[in-house]
Amino acid sequence: MKAIVVGAGIAGLVTARQLGLAGWDVALLEKSDGPRPDGYMMDFFGPGVDAAERIGLYPRLAAAAYRPDAVEYVDTRGRRTCSLDYGQFSRLAGGNVLSLLRPDMERAALAALADVPAGRVRIRYRARLAGAWNDDDGGVRAAVVGPTGEVLTGDVLVGADGIHSEVRARIFGPERNYLRPLGMRAAAFIAEDPKLASRFRNRFVLTDSIGRMAGIYSLRTGEVAAFMVYRDAGGTGSGPGSPDARDRLCEEFAGLGVTVDRLLELCPEYPYDDVVAQTIMPVWHRGATVLVGDAGGAVSLLAGQGGSLAIAGGALLGDLLGPASSPDGVSAALGVFEERWRPQVEAAQKAGRRAARSFLPANRVQRLARRWVIRATHLPGVDRLVARQILGQTVK
Repeated sequence: MKAIVVGAGIAGLVTARQLGLAGWDVALLEKSDGPRPDGYMMDFFGPGVDAAERIGLYPRLAAAAYRPDAVEYVDTRGRRTCSLDYGQFSRLAGGNVLSLLRPDMERAALAALADVPAGRVRIRYRARLAGAWNDDDGGVRAAVVGPTGEVLTGDVLVGADGIHSEVRARIFGPERNYLRPLGMRAAAFIAEDPKLASRFRNRFVLTDSIGRMAGIYSLRTGEVAAFMVYRDAGGTGSGPGSPDARDRLCEEFAGLGVTVDRLLELCPEYPYDDVVAQTIMPVWHRGATVLVGDAGGAVSLLAGQGGSLAIAGGALLGDLLGPASSPDGVSAALGVFEERWRPQVEAAQKAGRRAARSFLPANRVQRLARRWVIRATHLPGVDRLVARQILGQTVK
């Protein structure tokens, strides 16, 4: 059995690994030159934790995790206005929450490919999808533009290539039919500044600002990870790679204090800067093609479960396309995958839409209300209510 997996991000790497362990030959295509260095800090909890433990990925993730003491909100002078106790949040989420930088999650999933027998999974970087088709005989074909430039054939095509999925566009239709912007854009980059890294060690600090938010976290490498979210009234759904992204960030985030000013000085020429959006689709599979991760069910960074769902979804897909699969059974297995996985994704998307309504206060009254809610999380009962809104599930 042969699989073509497009996208070597978290979902694609986990899917390729599980299929390789199940005996499939996997061609893993990635348009980037190599593992991507950009990304923001994510809380890893929920279904991904159980899946990672089951498939043996959790130890690698735990080794890469950070353990902040608190999430702090500060004013333009750097004074704390309110904070969330990270240990308390972790306990409410089941006591098993990891803070992971997105590139570190990807590197952990990439290293886990070493568990697959040699030759089963072949990664092809700089390989861009030029076409994809479901064959009449139940198989799939994918035309690749890259170092080898060829047409691949397989028994299943997995689109794991993110919210701007090329597989989705080729098989299901244009992006505008499925992408639902949430009125914001997010930017992230990593920069070297030992003084900032020392100052913010073990603290995830966010600006307590209106209509925009900048965050900083120190890394064990002596670098700092910057994270910025701002309103996008146009809601165009345009992707990353804009040549004026740095100038736009400097304009949007001016006036938030000396720390943010320093981050803007460190901002690279082409930072990651993309729309905050969800992918809403009536179906995730067609013929022998299926979408996994953000390609079919993006929840947005506001739901806090993108990495978790990427791992859990890839693991489930690998289970259902296991050693007993045959070309005749692939389509049926994809239907079962969607039936079992959609409720989890839709619950997380609902939580993401709830978070979007209050994530960036539009005025001083809304900002004050957020402060009251955050301060109230230290009270028994209120902490569970807030955690339930964040997690999208019942907490103990």
